[in-house]
Amino acid sequence: MPTNITIEGIPDDVYQKLKLQADKHHRSVNSEAIMTMKSSLLSNKHNPDFLINRARKLKKRAKGTLSIEEIQHAIDQRRP
Repeated sequence: MPTNITIEGIPDDVYQKLKLQADKHHRSVNSEAIMTMKSSLLSNKHNPDFLINRARKLKKRAKGTLSIEEIQHAIDQRRP
C-alpha cells in the first residue's frame, strides 16, 4: 500500500524545475516527484555490482588490448 509523505522546505528553483518537468510529461507535480524518486532510487546507475558486471561484459566485447605504455603514449599525444 502506498505511503503518503509531506516534504517541507523545497527550494523554489527545485520546485519550479519539478513543475516544468511535470508539465512536459503531462503529469501532476506529485506524480512527477514520485517518478523522479523512482528513477533515482530504483536505478542501477549507482549499483556497484551492476557497474562491475557491465564493465566486465564491455571488456569481453572490446577488440584488442593496449599496453600501459601505449595508453600513456596516447595520453601524452593528447589522443582520445
